[in-house]
Amino acid sequence: MIPNNGRDISQVLAMPVTEAEESFATGAARIPAAHKILRRLTDVGLGYLTLGQPLITLSGGERQRLKPATRMHDKGGIYILDEPTTGLHLADIEQLLGLLDRLVDSGKSVIVIEHHQAVIAHADWIIDLGPGAGHDGGRIVFEGTPTDLVTASTTLTGQHLADYTNS
Repeated sequence: MIPNNGRDISQVLAMPVTEAEESFATGAARIPAAHKILRRLTDVGLGYLTLGQPLITLSGGERQRLKPATRMHDKGGIYILDEPTTGLHLADIEQLLGLLDRLVDSGKSVIVIEHHQAVIAHADWIIDLGPGAGHDGGRIVFEGTPTDLVTASTTLTGQHLADYTNS
């Protein structure tokens, strides 16, 4: 048995990250290094995963959030995320936006390739590629702030963002 409220290793591995974070924070099971890692997983919105969950069962968005969780307290750095909202619930998207804000506030550069309107509306700067998809795309059709994109409404992204923000 490990000192974790009488749980054996299989019970610990079955614990959700949020429960394990609390468990490793105080008392006989207090392990500061484990608590720190678990706190980071919670910060990136992965608190519902279990400790023993195989990586192969994670969605693309979940796997992408593992990288910031392990590196978010390092100084400097550039993060590139490709469609991190894929498969996420709306509440998880809000948590992801908070994480992106914390990364930027801590001095990191964050580049997000995304189609989700909430993420686009939340961006500091947008580079819109188009004018269409596939062989019809690949040119920069807009560069600027979300407000400028909505005001211009000259691209499909601008039109959809205007509808999303009711502008």
